[in-house]
Amino acid sequence: MTVALRDPTNPPSRKAPLVWALGAAVPWFMLVIGQLVWLGLDGRFWWLHLAVGLLTVIGATVSIAVVPLWRYRVHRWEISDQAVFTRTGAIVQERRIAPISRVQTVDTYRGPLDRLFGLANVTVTTASSAGAVRIVALDSEVADAVVAQLTDIAALGTEDAT
Repeated sequence: MTVALRDPTNPPSRKAPLVWALGAAVPWFMLVIGQLVWLGLDGRFWWLHLAVGLLTVIGATVSIAVVPLWRYRVHRWEISDQAVFTRTGAIVQERRIAPISRVQTVDTYRGPLDRLFGLANVTVTTASSAGAVRIVALDSEVADAVVAQLTDIAALGTEDAT
């Protein structure tokens, strides 16, 4: 069996950038609170507070506004009768191909933000030392359909995934 090498075509949910941005905002918010406490306790070095605050604004802007949109442009997934294809990453991009014959388990994960926005993540565990293949930020209905599709395809295979 030959698996064609191609880029996957399906994007995550349109809600993914918002969820990723909110997830990124939490640690930055905590950092801002810490900096305000630091300023309140020791305001002697105003220039240092200003420099750290400026770096925080730049880092938060990139993490909250730029990275989620870039991730959305890069992240793709696709399932064929032969393999599961994914492309992920913001700066370092990774393309994974997992042959269906190697699929061992298919799991879904829904964190608090995922549940709030009706999203789910699908993890396809294979007999690979590189680890599981993850399809992130899918609408819950799409994730359920992906799990059902992978289960049906894997059940048709005659090979053992171990």
